[in-house]
Amino acid sequence: MKKIFLALFGLMLAFPFGASADDRELLVVGEMIEINAKPDVVWNIVKAFDGLVNWHPAFSGSPLVKGRNGHPGAVRALTIKDGPTFTEELLAYSEPRMAYTYNIVESPLPIDHYLSSMSVKGNGSGGTTVAWIGTFTRKNPRDNVAEAESDAAMVKLIIGAYQAGLETVKKMAEGK
Repeated sequence: MKKIFLALFGLMLAFPFGASADDRELLVVGEMIEINAKPDVVWNIVKAFDGLVNWHPAFSGSPLVKGRNGHPGAVRALTIKDGPTFTEELLAYSEPRMAYTYNIVESPLPIDHYLSSMSVKGNGSGGTTVAWIGTFTRKNPRDNVAEAESDAAMVKLIIGAYQAGLETVKKMAEGK
């Protein structure tokens, strides 16, 4: 399990997102969850790029506006419940490895340079480990920002989103 997390973390760092010209810190968030279900059951819940609306409680829509599921270049329009819409692009997808990577193309969220990966792996005990890892910077480049726009607030926002989604996937896969 720790190896999966470290491998995904290394993958995230391999992408060409270093510190920006204004020296905003590159923030990294990773969440993992153990699920008492087979990996293919869990993968079938999360694999469709336009299917986020089916398992994440924060979203009311996630249709593809370009491309096809499972094909890099696909773009989805995510609508936050009672909120704005933003777009994400699928950058890499592997059915055999049960993993994909995507980024935010356009967003009203207070983050920039968002890149994220999700992977589903067997845990050796008949269950599944799901890892969701993201890197990003806060959008506001100033040194002194409001608390709601701080690095800590941005990390808290993404952690909350990842945890809410992963908990729902767990409940769905375990039939609870």
